[in-house]
Amino acid sequence: MKESDDNRRQFIRSSVSTAAGLMLLPGLADTASASTLVRHTQARPVKETFTRVLPPRIKFSVIGMNHGHIYGQVEAVTRGGGELVSFYAKEEDLAAAFAKRYPQAKQAKSEAEILDDKSIQLILSSGIPDERAPLGIRVMKSGKDYMVDKPGITTLEQLAQVRKVQKETKRIYSIMYSERLENRATIKAGELIKEGVIGKVVQTIGLGPHRMTPKSRPEWFFDKKRFGGIICDIASHQFDQFLFFTGSTKAEIVASQVGNVNHPQYPQFEDFGDTMLRGNGGAGYIRVDWFTPDGLKSWGDGRLTVLGTEGFIEIRKNVDIGGREGGNHLFVVNNKETQYVDCSQVELPYGRQLVDDVLNRTETAMSQEHCFLATELALKAQKNAQNVAALS
Repeated sequence: MKESDDNRRQFIRSSVSTAAGLMLLPGLADTASASTLVRHTQARPVKETFTRVLPPRIKFSVIGMNHGHIYGQVEAVTRGGGELVSFYAKEEDLAAAFAKRYPQAKQAKSEAEILDDKSIQLILSSGIPDERAPLGIRVMKSGKDYMVDKPGITTLEQLAQVRKVQKETKRIYSIMYSERLENRATIKAGELIKEGVIGKVVQTIGLGPHRMTPKSRPEWFFDKKRFGGIICDIASHQFDQFLFFTGSTKAEIVASQVGNVNHPQYPQFEDFGDTMLRGNGGAGYIRVDWFTPDGLKSWGDGRLTVLGTEGFIEIRKNVDIGGREGGNHLFVVNNKETQYVDCSQVELPYGRQLVDDVLNRTETAMSQEHCFLATELALKAQKNAQNVAALS
């Protein structure tokens, strides 16, 4: 038990103090990237990253904080006009770390205390993945909206239940696909594609490599029943991006595979997965893994390539291994030019839009059907995946 507690404490510390943690906290990440960029290219002037914080318009709370992504979630809603008023976690160490960062928020004695508070409009969570959907159902039934870390749902059975309750209650169930919603270069890519700079989108290629660092991970991280499998978990980002950039409203899995190819000491773990899919707006390929080497300055060389009929866009989300320091690198190649686009002044609109949706009962941050379809595709790809190890 002591080892489990130590692992959980180390996991949270790593989330908020390493390069990966900086990516979870957009303001900190952008500041670090900008200062490093100036040292690397002295001829460039210092550029402040665009950050707008709106005055409080809604009250929100947190229930469950088993992943450090919760800090990025809180920052996004706060920027958008949310006021954090309370939080609850079963784990004393996680609650203490959260209270230290947000001393203005009240520590609730139970989940029910928050769900029964009529003044709270939105609940955030990054609980253990297989507990996220059941909590979301309780949140919606209490008359509140819900924003959850990915994977927001870990089985098709959970998805059916969530869809049913969401339809009945008309509450928001939003999964924060942060690799798109909290990445300035990815937001900019959406704007450029809408302007037609690469023509009609043909295909997306999404790569999501991660560094594992086993000693920093809690026990549930290695149990497929808890995290849902590698495609369900980290590839959910790439399914979201595929739907968004191709404009697909229908899609099917062509093929998928998963495996534990290099971590036999964790038999319930998966360290590799990939998927080929097609939709009514384009084709897609996704690859995710836990093989980022220690020599890389980031937790993962995440990349997105969007191929169009008149060019392509490539985003290097966290690191450019061949040149510029920092993250949020966007390259555009079309029939006119090859261009590097500075994304430092691009707004991250998700938090603002979500708060708008809570107030106005709209779907500007993300349509509910898009949210569920991205998850459905990930779950189907996971469920039907062939095993890589069995083929070797």
